[in-house]
Amino acid sequence: MRTSLIMSVIAASALIACRGGNSAAAPAAAAASGGDAAVASFADYDAGAVPGGPGATKRYALGRSTAASILAKMNVDVGGDGTELPAGRGTVAEGATLYAAQCAACHGKAGEGIAPVYPALIGRDPKAEKFVFATDLKLPHTIGNYWPYAPPLFDYIKRAMPLTAPGSLSDDQVYALTAYLLAANQVIAESTVLDATTLRNVRMPYLDRFIPDDRKPGRVAK
Repeated sequence: MRTSLIMSVIAASALIACRGGNSAAAPAAAAASGGDAAVASFADYDAGAVPGGPGATKRYALGRSTAASILAKMNVDVGGDGTELPAGRGTVAEGATLYAAQCAACHGKAGEGIAPVYPALIGRDPKAEKFVFATDLKLPHTIGNYWPYAPPLFDYIKRAMPLTAPGSLSDDQVYALTAYLLAANQVIAESTVLDATTLRNVRMPYLDRFIPDDRKPGRVAK
């Protein structure tokens, strides 16, 4: 009895497939099964036509166009070579004052971090020297012993810090904080004045421990 029921279901499914079934459901079924055939492109997708939506060819009226001036403020990413660094300057002493006022509450007075939420920023633990993190997973990762490039430190501070008011620091303040953190990690001298040129020239201690990710994009990265 059970076998007959199963065979009936299979036969019915095959009949639907032969007749074409529900053509509107075919792309969805293909997508759900992981197949590539007959999957509609994003350009063909009509959000207004879905059940419960506002109706075909209509929009939900959510969001708004973004002004070019806003996009320009957001487009401030700085890569490893520091090409995109802005004008400005800052000293280690200025950065120390800023760190105490803006950063110490979360990252500790000496940059030691406050576990488990706020990571350590400063420290060159002798046990972690020679880049032996693979043999001891508990070793602290700090700016001085793990970052491959210095310019992205400016990028991260400018974009995300302080936690309560990200993006509120001026470029001069970010240069100063970057200078302080690099000096505290024994990467640059205390007398260094950091600007776009000097920051580009900073070489991090373990740069040679990192390799470019040259994998090709595709279904399976190689």
